[in-house]
Formats: sequence, structure tokens, C-alpha cells
Amino acid sequence: MKVEVVRNILEANDSVAEELNAWFTARGILALNLMSSPGSGKTTLLEKTLTDLKSEFEFAVVEGDCQTENDARRVAATGAQAVQINTEGGCHLDSAMVRDACAKMNLDKTDIVVVENVGNLVCPAEFNVGEDYKVTILSVAEGDDKPEKYPFIFAQSRVMIINKIDLLPYVSFDVEKASAFAKAVNKNIEIFPLSATTGEGVEPWYAWLRRERIKKKI
Repeated sequence: MKVEVVRNILEANDSVAEELNAWFTARGILALNLMSSPGSGKTTLLEKTLTDLKSEFEFAVVEGDCQTENDARRVAATGAQAVQINTEGGCHLDSAMVRDACAKMNLDKTDIVVVENVGNLVCPAEFNVGEDYKVTILSVAEGDDKPEKYPFIFAQSRVMIINKIDLLPYVSFDVEKASAFAKAVNKNIEIFPLSATTGEGVEPWYAWLRRERIKKKI
């Protein structure tokens, strides 16, 4: 039956994800699963974060995309380790892919591993990849109703980043409404409005990373 096949796939994925998270935890590594729709600014925010915090943390990045190594090259240019996974049309990364990618990097001195998932607001949320937290980016160009229309990904996320706030004067987007929709499905979600392009609002996001990294290292 289809339901049984799906259950088996998710259970197998979760088993590897648990092993991977235990491996990260034993080494004090904070692991994040960065998700969004295409064009939200995931890679731009990642570049900004890696550049601004390179003196504080050693980062490693697993890049997921359907094709090309464009994002991995952009990340590597910041000095962070990066491995690209091309899914050849697949809509998400799974834990086995991430485990194999991590095996290609030297993570002995790594503080934070970021998995930049395939651009999609549905499938990536269903597959744990060994992360401590899921982080979902929503750009103001997408519309403030996305947490209401795609509730599962926001319900699963510890953080919602509202990106491209420098465009708020030019688009119809209500930050309070988007935040309320997200809080309705996940009362514990933390929300950071910012602009990865201008740098406005990034400090609360950085403070969250510092705090969670300290928790993982203790």
C-alpha cells in the first residue's frame, strides 16, 4: 500500500537523521535545516551570515539544489566549507544525502552546519536531515499569507525569517499578519524580520545563532 511505503521511507530517513544528530551533538555542532521557496534569498542570507560571523564561528554548508553548483560556489567564496548535492529534480534533501555530504568535509573544528535545502515550501519539511532546528525564510515578495497556506513547514520550524524587508514600501505585505499566521500554527516560533541585502535587522538573527551555539556546546 502507498501509505505503508511512505511510512517506511520516513522511518528509514528518521533513523539516519537521529544518528546524524547524535553525531553532531557529540561534537557540539549546531545543525540547521534552512528552507524556503525559490527566490526567497536563502543563499544571500547565508552569504551575509557566513561573512559577518566568520571570525566567531567555523561554518560548514550542505547545498541542495536540483541542478548546478552555483550556490556552493557562492558559499565557498566566503571561506566556509561547502558541498553541493544535486537532486536531479528531487524536491528535497534527505538524511542519507546530508550524511554522505558531511563525510566529504572535515568537521573537526566546525561550530555550525547549515543544510540549505531545495527551494520548496512542502517536501523539505517532511524529512529531517539531522538538524537541531528547522529555519524557514519567507520573503516579503511572496505574500503574507504563506504561513496560512503552507502551515506544516512553519509548524515544524523554530525560526521564521521574514527577508527582503527593504522591499516593504513596494509590495503588499503585512509583517504583523504573516507573524500572526505563523504563531497560529506554532506559538513557539521565533520571528526575525530582516534584509539580507542591506543588513537591516540581522543582529537579532545573529544573537539567536550565538545563543543556540552556546547551548549546543555546553
